[in-house]
Amino acid sequence: MSSSTPQSTSDRPTPNIKPAGGKLGILIPGMGAVTTTFIAGVEAVRRGLAAPVGSLTQLGTVRLGKRTDNNSPKISDLVPLAPLDSLSFGCWDIFEDNAYQAALNAGVLDKPMLEQLREPLEAIKPMSAVFDHEYVKRIDGPNKKPAGSKRDHAEMLMDDIRQFKERTGSDRLSMIWCGSTEVFHRPEAVHATLKDFECGLQKNDPEISPSQIYAYAALMSGVPYANGAPHLTVDSPALMELARDREVPIAGKDFKTGQTFMKTLIAPGLKSRMLGVHGWFSTNILGNRDGEVLDDPGSFKSKEESKLSALEQILQPDLYPDLYGNVYHKVRINYYPPRGDAKEGWDNIDIFGWMGYPMQIKIDFLCRDSILAAPLVLDLVLFMDLAQRAGMRGVQEWLSFYFKAPMTAPGLYPEHDIFIQLMKLKNTLRWMKGEQLITHLGLEYYD
Repeated sequence: MSSSTPQSTSDRPTPNIKPAGGKLGILIPGMGAVTTTFIAGVEAVRRGLAAPVGSLTQLGTVRLGKRTDNNSPKISDLVPLAPLDSLSFGCWDIFEDNAYQAALNAGVLDKPMLEQLREPLEAIKPMSAVFDHEYVKRIDGPNKKPAGSKRDHAEMLMDDIRQFKERTGSDRLSMIWCGSTEVFHRPEAVHATLKDFECGLQKNDPEISPSQIYAYAALMSGVPYANGAPHLTVDSPALMELARDREVPIAGKDFKTGQTFMKTLIAPGLKSRMLGVHGWFSTNILGNRDGEVLDDPGSFKSKEESKLSALEQILQPDLYPDLYGNVYHKVRINYYPPRGDAKEGWDNIDIFGWMGYPMQIKIDFLCRDSILAAPLVLDLVLFMDLAQRAGMRGVQEWLSFYFKAPMTAPGLYPEHDIFIQLMKLKNTLRWMKGEQLITHLGLEYYD
């Protein structure tokens, strides 16, 4: 513990965090490129075949006290996180392939590496999925729940959760959506209250999506739920109410991986120097299942809304109308099968500086989408489990760092600046342990 007096911007007392003993079961709707890359990576780290590069929980540190104290423990030493050896995995998918076969089909990882991980990956076989072709139009598969009401499907998922916990001997569970992006929907009357939502399940309301059924089943089972896609799920009044009632953490939405990750790095820098922006054109090419799904206009609309929101929130045009009041922002995603999971995100940024003189920035990010997403999945399931053991219910805004469209309390705008997000995350960890929050004021070092 730091010798200085703990400070807090909240009236909440420092939580009593339960230990991370026993096994943590990770439940994932969707066993495609991101999921198989995540599971394979964890198995590779367990066996000493790879390092957990990109994972804050495994490699990150937190400074405690003054800079002169030279006290920066690893995050995993500061707070009690579930160790990788304690993790077990369960997935749902519309395709029947086991995790090894699904990883081969995804084409993200080299076959020699997959062969070394074949045994644990082949042991992971997907449970039958809740699926609605109206929400994901470009793919379909045979491994689906039998016909029934949406209430029936929720009960089936809750039974899957119970059976998985018993089968694996898991002491705790954490669920994260890594499935395909559903078509764009706004909250409707059925999402207004938990009572409305449960009535809608019974009546097969078409506005209740498969992802919402998974989230409902998780929360009813006391399982934290994070949404890695941009569609409407737990960011509705009904499921936020359920999360509070059941005292379960929720977070989302849409993993911040490639192009938007770059935007949240570049845009804060431009604003910090008061450099203006005339336009920001972004286009992507990718050829994995995600690209195929996003080739549908409805699914793309969900992604577009998520991608467009970050820039406006960072630049704050209402506060700086002369600099950002007329930004032309365009986002495009193009399905290009030959590229596979090796996505390319290209940005052209038209900026202006002193006396209005124009300049340009060009970014060509040749990235691997699932390689960037996999460590985010690991961090989120571990941090959500930590939040659950710390008694932190409802929206976990301190995990905004991981999302393109972070959830917040109703009426509160999200913070998109990645550097502020990281400060928020680390200060939350300090608060959890009763340590002094770091303001970076720095005046204590000077007369």
